[in-house]
Amino acid sequence: MDVTSAIAKNMKQLREKRKLSLDAAASLTGVSRSMLAQIEKGDVNPTISVLWKIANGLKVSFSSLVEREASATSVIPNETITPLVEDEGRYINYPIFPFDEKKLFESYRIVIKPKGFLSASPHLEGTEEYLTVFAGEVEIGTGEEAYLLKTGDSIRFKADTEHHYKNIGAETVQLNMLIYYNK
Repeated sequence: MDVTSAIAKNMKQLREKRKLSLDAAASLTGVSRSMLAQIEKGDVNPTISVLWKIANGLKVSFSSLVEREASATSVIPNETITPLVEDEGRYINYPIFPFDEKKLFESYRIVIKPKGFLSASPHLEGTEEYLTVFAGEVEIGTGEEAYLLKTGDSIRFKADTEHHYKNIGAETVQLNMLIYYNK
């Protein structure tokens, strides 16, 4: 998909999502109704300054107007991921798929070395975590409850309360974490 087509599709989706007429969008953005209609049809390639006016008027990121649809397949080589390290290197978080507003989730690979621990603050209301353990034994604490998970076990819990992850065994824990943000 070329940039003009991507802009046309994104502009129309953003306007319709907000239930705005072309006239209302023109009022918010300072871009004429006819120009907005031409952009949505893909008849014109708008200038950067026009795109900034639209982005600012609709209160969206510039990239949300120009981003192309992601390809059907994404390969994330491990060596391209910058890990986030906590607990003196005993808790390592590899961000795999960052948050996407359209999909409402993000995904991580977590490595917890023996005696590793992380206490997490509550996430936004309605947030859930889905974990699957691929190696080791881990304690997952949610509020006042604690759950022991072993290799092959999975858990889902509301993450809008304090929670923690603790390696309670001698083996390094490897797990997959998916965080879902409820609308």
